[in-house]
Amino acid sequence: MKSILNKRRLILGSKSPRRSQLLKELDLPFVKKVEDTEESFPSDMPVLDVAEYIARIKAEALRPRMKGSDIILTADSVVICEGVIYGKPKDAEQAKEYIRIISDNVHQVVTGVCLMDAKRMVSFSEVADVKIKPISDDELDYYVSQYMPIDKAGAYGIQEWYGHAKIEWIKGTYTNIMGLPTGKVYDELVKFVGGKKR
Repeated sequence: MKSILNKRRLILGSKSPRRSQLLKELDLPFVKKVEDTEESFPSDMPVLDVAEYIARIKAEALRPRMKGSDIILTADSVVICEGVIYGKPKDAEQAKEYIRIISDNVHQVVTGVCLMDAKRMVSFSEVADVKIKPISDDELDYYVSQYMPIDKAGAYGIQEWYGHAKIEWIKGTYTNIMGLPTGKVYDELVKFVGGKKR
């Protein structure tokens, strides 16, 4: 099977090791380039639009580093519970606070993705619903102390102990919750490059 990239270079604009892992598992060659950006958004923006908005900001920040036919891929994930966004916690105590809020509750994980080259920009989002079981204080202390999930939206990783032990059900894709909706990304890259599914 030929690469869907058709000899074009794919740039992943993300520090996330999970996104790198997922792209590798899609058998897509890429290089990483990251620009620090302010992940803020208008206060009146609908919460379901925020991740895609930030993904586009991340892509624009990388525009000066593009060459030739490069394709930039950026993404952002947010956790939404009862209409409130819970981003990356600032410390262990805030991580515990976030986990208490989403435990024994249903929340949404929205991942926004942006594809950009020299001529155009395409962005999209995918949403997953997640039901979390209750968590005891001992379990909460264990998870936060052992995994220190302060680099993750909503203060948890589905691929870690918390996800394995405490997720009751999901409606959506596992990879979206991990940080990159790989099926959608694959389909959109095929269209973006102009090729056909193989």
